[in-house]
Amino acid sequence: MPTDRFVICHNLEAAERDRHMREQLVTQLTDLIADTDKLSDFKRGELRGRIADKPGLNRYLRATPAGKLRIDQAKIKTEENLDGKYLLRCSDPHLSAEDIALGYKQLLEVERGWRDMKQIIDLRPVYHRLEERIRAHVLLCWLALLLIRITETTTGDTWPHIRRELGRLHLGTFTGPTETFQPVTTLTKPQRDLLTNLQIPAPKQIVALQPATR
Repeated sequence: MPTDRFVICHNLEAAERDRHMREQLVTQLTDLIADTDKLSDFKRGELRGRIADKPGLNRYLRATPAGKLRIDQAKIKTEENLDGKYLLRCSDPHLSAEDIALGYKQLLEVERGWRDMKQIIDLRPVYHRLEERIRAHVLLCWLALLLIRITETTTGDTWPHIRRELGRLHLGTFTGPTETFQPVTTLTKPQRDLLTNLQIPAPKQIVALQPATR
């Protein structure tokens, strides 16, 4: 009978995110309970009830036998030991730990791809009725997703950041007494780097120049 294998993975970037988020919550909680020793038991109870409605803060709060509010240092220490770590389960005894981790990562990418197709690329709703139009709609969405993934792989950046950076590139139209011209906003260094990595020629500074209509 094959036995399940468990692999513990440690993601350094996720560990840093976990640490940063915890520090923000602990700082906020510290500010909330500062000087609460001077409050009456009733007032401290009210504050503790409000904090209890905020799970992110409440998990770092403890009360002493006397009812004083304190930061739960033991809880913080426990979470520090788990920062960026996650457990994977696999039933194939022949896969290495690296292959198991890579397989799960690819699965997450596939799931993210479907979410992007349904949300970012607007795969749904589909307003077509004819089968060939539905197929064409899905194919175009798939090609758009493929283009996004190629862009991310080539640049080593995320699509939201790429789209936000390139979205700042604009084409304006200006009409003067003698001519109408269309300039492109000056490229920033991040925009130039993205275009270079994607092997896309930088746009001309002046796209069009036409005499004004009299």
